[in-house]
Amino acid sequence: MDYEKKIDQLEQIVKELEGGKISLDESVALFEKGVEITKECFTALGKYKGKIAVVQGEIDKLFKDEE
Repeated sequence: MDYEKKIDQLEQIVKELEGGKISLDESVALFEKGVEITKECFTALGKYKGKIAVVQGEIDKLFKDEE
């Protein structure tokens, strides 16, 4: 699942939790699912951060070589 879909899932979970129309057991299960999705999002962002850092390093090197 891509990052944007995970964010959409998190938003839906928040709406359900805020709605207050679900049982405590369902709330806890949704909360746990939300935590798992959040971990997946942070992992994905970490990978993107690494890729961006590599590209930024290459760009910095290009500009440094031109000086």
